[in-house]
Amino acid sequence: MTQATRRKAWSVVLAGTGINLALGILYTWSIFKAEIAGNVAFGWDKDVLNDPYAICCVVFAFSMILAGRVQDRFGPRVTAFVGGLLVALGFVWISQSTSYWVWNLGFGLLTGMGIGFGYSAATPPGLKWFPAWKTGMVAGIVVSGFGLASVYIAPLATWMLGAWGLQSTMLFFGIAFAVVLSLLSLLLVNPPKGHDPAKLFPRDDDGEAAPAAVVASGGDVAPSRMLRRPGFWVLWTAYAVGAGAGLMVISSVAGMAKSSLGELAFVAVALLAVGNAAGRIIAGTLSDRIGRTRTLRLMLIFQAVLMFVAIPIVGAEAPGVLILVAIATLIGFNYGTNLALFPSLCKDRYGLKNFGMNYGLMFTAWGVGGFILSRVSQMLVESAGNVAGKYTWSFVTAGVLLVGAAALTLLLGERPAGAAEDEEEPDQVLGAEATVAAPLGRTPHVGG
Repeated sequence: MTQATRRKAWSVVLAGTGINLALGILYTWSIFKAEIAGNVAFGWDKDVLNDPYAICCVVFAFSMILAGRVQDRFGPRVTAFVGGLLVALGFVWISQSTSYWVWNLGFGLLTGMGIGFGYSAATPPGLKWFPAWKTGMVAGIVVSGFGLASVYIAPLATWMLGAWGLQSTMLFFGIAFAVVLSLLSLLLVNPPKGHDPAKLFPRDDDGEAAPAAVVASGGDVAPSRMLRRPGFWVLWTAYAVGAGAGLMVISSVAGMAKSSLGELAFVAVALLAVGNAAGRIIAGTLSDRIGRTRTLRLMLIFQAVLMFVAIPIVGAEAPGVLILVAIATLIGFNYGTNLALFPSLCKDRYGLKNFGMNYGLMFTAWGVGGFILSRVSQMLVESAGNVAGKYTWSFVTAGVLLVGAAALTLLLGERPAGAAEDEEEPDQVLGAEATVAAPLGRTPHVGG
């Protein structure tokens, strides 16, 4: 029975990963944009080519709040199915039109909302099947699919556009979404009542007890209470900076790579995607070992150092191929860590009962940070003109913000294990890290 239940638990995780592997088509917009720009039937102005993508990102981020509420109330299966249906409808609709407004509504609104519903349903059921000391690893595996998607979707879309054209390619993706996401949604189920994940997975693979700081959550906290806690806004700000700083540089990687790699610039983009996925798994697993906030601080500092190291490289007239590819991969890695650490932090601090809506509220930081900092980056690049160091100030800005975000995490401590569910105290605000390795069932002293 135990082995069968374990297989069930892993099937839920793999289904969530598969859903994200499909939803990651968001990252291939640059390929569709290039096709639109070269197609006289569209006739769009160049300054509006990114509008459907920008709308999709904003709708994705904020629809996570509604989608999270639906997930909490009706479960992941219904939520993922609705998400797949919305994405499919969006792609089928735009396959029949070249209208700017249809693409904004179809790709921007419908697809963005569908991605939000599917993404919000992929992670929570997996977390419920596994104990707290595997939260980071499970979250990292599930969300890695979104980061890895462009590795296969980009070349597939490129081939299909050349063979079938844009409209037929969009229709294919619409039908594929309807079929694949509907089938995968059937595998997303919450564990039965009375399920004890600690008995199913009693210890880590190395046989050692997990750190007490990640053994138990801080209780089930309602969204309204969460928003009143100062710790939430510290996390929200760090998320906006960490994700936004990564996105503002990622959006320029293809352009930077062209000067060194030419037609092979897609290699840097593909390796960035691999690093993106790897960062989610590695950071999530590491946080299970040493604590969430300690891992978050470490990754923010690493990302800041990387930004400053990259300045002379991107400022060179002809940066070296190998070093540029390495920088792209590491930037993708650091960006990816945010997508595993923040859902894990949300679950640890605010519980699973309202996880869907709580993380939806926290995820708005991704949309706001990405939108603002990407715009700032573009303004800095344009103001620099056509010079070798035009990307320099983007990296300087990102590095400074990341140092500030890392310092901000010093206000956070790990949640103590076994905190009462009806606890009314605000999040622990500490001057030092409180992660303590301790046997299961024992609670370390944390703060006052």
